[in-house]
Amino acid sequence: MQCQNKLEKAFSSPEGARKLVSLKAFKKFDTTQDALAAAAALVDSKLPKSLKKFLSKHADPEAGDSLALADAKLGGIVKDKLNLPCIFSTGVQELMRGVRQQLGTLVAGLGGAAGGLAPMSLGLSHSLSRYKLKFSPDKVDTMVVQAIGLLDDLDKELNTYAMRVREWYGWHFPELVKVLNDNLLYAKAVRLMGMRTGAAATDFSEAGLDEQQEADLKHAAQVSMGTDISDSDMDHIRALADQVVALAEYRSQLYDYLKARMAAIAPNLTVLVGELVGARLIAHAGSLLALAKHPASTVQILGAEKALFRALKTKHDTPKYGLIYHASLVGASAPKLKGKISRVLAAKCALSIRVDALGDAAGATIGVDDREKVCVPPTALAGGRWPAVCASARPHCRAGVALLPWHGFGLGATSCRHAPSGALGRWPWPLPGALR
Repeated sequence: MQCQNKLEKAFSSPEGARKLVSLKAFKKFDTTQDALAAAAALVDSKLPKSLKKFLSKHADPEAGDSLALADAKLGGIVKDKLNLPCIFSTGVQELMRGVRQQLGTLVAGLGGAAGGLAPMSLGLSHSLSRYKLKFSPDKVDTMVVQAIGLLDDLDKELNTYAMRVREWYGWHFPELVKVLNDNLLYAKAVRLMGMRTGAAATDFSEAGLDEQQEADLKHAAQVSMGTDISDSDMDHIRALADQVVALAEYRSQLYDYLKARMAAIAPNLTVLVGELVGARLIAHAGSLLALAKHPASTVQILGAEKALFRALKTKHDTPKYGLIYHASLVGASAPKLKGKISRVLAAKCALSIRVDALGDAAGATIGVDDREKVCVPPTALAGGRWPAVCASARPHCRAGVALLPWHGFGLGATSCRHAPSGALGRWPWPLPGALR
C-alpha cells in the first residue's frame, strides 16, 4: 500500500488483482432491508451489528490481523469495541478503489458488471437515497423555510405593485382611493372598469364590492377631477392590475399550503403561536431540530439579536421579545404584561418545539393544554393580578396565593411558606436558568 502507482497497475487486470489480494471471508445480506440498514449505518460512521459479528468471527487481533478502512472515524469505533488494529491512509483509498473495480472477479458468484453486481449497487443506492430523504429531519422543514420566505417576498411585491397601481391610475381617477381602501378590491375594480367613463355600465359584484361601495364608486366617477389617459396607458395599467390579482391569489394558495405543512410538521407550536410566527421561528433557526436545541430564553428573543447586542453594548435593558411578539397571545395582552406573557409563552413554545421535533405524536398534544394555561381572560388582568389556580397545582400552599397554572409564577401577594415574602411579580419557585 506504500506505492500507489503499483496498486493502480496491479488492479488494471483481474490476474494482477488476484496476485495482490485474495478473498478470506464473504457473507451475503439476507434481505434488501438488511443491506439498507448496514449501508445507512456505515454512511453515518456507525458500526452495524452484522459487521461487528462478521469481524469478531473472521478477524483475530492476537494473530496479527489488521483491518484497512476508508473511514477513519469508523476505524476508531472498531478499534475501541473489538480491539482490532485499523489502518487508514491514501494507500488504503487506492486499495479500496481497486477492489471495487475488480469486485466482480474477486468474489465468486457475483458475476461481472453485466451480471448482478451493477443492478444490485444501483438498487441499493436508490434505496439509500430515499431513506436519507425520508428520515432526515432537516429535509422536511425545508419546505416551511422556503414557503415562509416566499410568502414574505410576495407581501413586499404585492405592496409595491398595489401602490404603483394606485399612483398610476390615480392620475385618471384620484377619488377611487377614498372609496376602496383594500388593494385587491382596487385592482379588481380597475381591471373591470377600465376608463372611469365605463363605471356606470360595469357590474362590480364580480370584484367583491357591496352595493354601497358600488354606488359610491359610480358617483365618484361622474364628478371625478382626474386627467384623461390614452388607451395604451390603460392597457398597461390593466396589465399591472392583473399581476396584482394573480399574485394575491397565489399568495392565498401559498398560505394554505404553509398552514397545512405547519400543522403536519409542528402542530403544537402552531397551536401556541400560529402558522406564520411558528414558520418564521423555524426559518430563523434554520430547521425545526435546530430550534428545538434553543432554550426558552433564546426562543423569546429570537429575531431581536441586533437589539440584544446593542443593549448589552450600551448597558441598557435587553429586549423582552422578538418574533414571538407577533403571536396573538402576546398581541392581545396589555402593554405592561407583554413581557411576562412572552416569557411564559416562550417557555411553553420550547417544550412544544421539542415534542414536535423529537416526538412521535401526529397531532397537537401538549400545545392545546399549554395554550389554555397561557390564556388569561382580560377581566382577570384588569386589576393587575393573575387568577388563582386550583389547590391541586400546589397542594402545600395555603389559601390566598395568586399563582399561574404554569407551576408557580406568582404576581399577587403570596402567603406560601416556600416562597419569599412579598414576591410580587417574581418567581417564587426554583426554575431553569433559561427562565430566570
